Amino acid sequence: MDSIKRKTLLYKTRVEYGDYTINHAQGCSHGCLYPCYAMMMAKRFGKVKDYNEWIKPKIVSNALELLKKEIPRHKDKIKFVHLCFSTDPFMCGHDEIADLSLKIIKMLNEENIKCTTLTKGVPPLELAELSRQNEIGISLISLNEGFKKKIEPYSTPYKDRINALYELHKKGCYTWVSIEPYPTPNIITQNFDDILKAVEFADKLIFGRLNYNERVTRYSERQKYYNELSHKVIEFCKKRGKNFHIKEKTSTL
Repeated sequence: MDSIKRKTLLYKTRVEYGDYTINHAQGCSHGCLYPCYAMMMAKRFGKVKDYNEWIKPKIVSNALELLKKEIPRHKDKIKFVHLCFSTDPFMCGHDEIADLSLKIIKMLNEENIKCTTLTKGVPPLELAELSRQNEIGISLISLNEGFKKKIEPYSTPYKDRINALYELHKKGCYTWVSIEPYPTPNIITQNFDDILKAVEFADKLIFGRLNYNERVTRYSERQKYYNELSHKVIEFCKKRGKNFHIKEKTSTL
């Protein structure tokens, strides 16, 4: 696959539930059509020209070299490092990126730095061989595979994500699920309780609304809807002793 070089890799993020982060690829093959905020920013700052370029990711060839230099500089300030906010560490069809992700996590763990991961691909079982401080997550907004093909056309099927995460859970890994960006009923009608039940084994849930979408804006009951679902997530997690996070501007409760 094509590659790029960067001057820096490890940086402090402004994402509300993040700390430090690494994006060791540019672009993402999953081609999400929410629209994708990461792609919007990449286009805005001239990193990619269009959607077709975005879905042909480029790996950061000097990522390990940079990380080796940057860990000593930031180590004392880092609570954890997230992979990734503007790409996917285990994206479909790109084993080179997944292999690099595992090497990055191992390097950070060797310095006693916790990592969190989030993917619309399949989190590999090799993660169970790394630090148990790590938190392994999948993104899941539906169980409807037909809808997935429309909104996340080239990502891993939902059932495969869930099954892979469950296998890691059984191996004793800390697992979490990001239920965002969650669509409104005028985009798809679905049973939210079924989604919660499907990931009941996970240790933590994050819930967030869908933004930058005209159909959401046209849904007049959107705030009431997101309030109701936020309440469901909170009650679901409290009842089962799970951690949770409701993203900013999702709920007014």
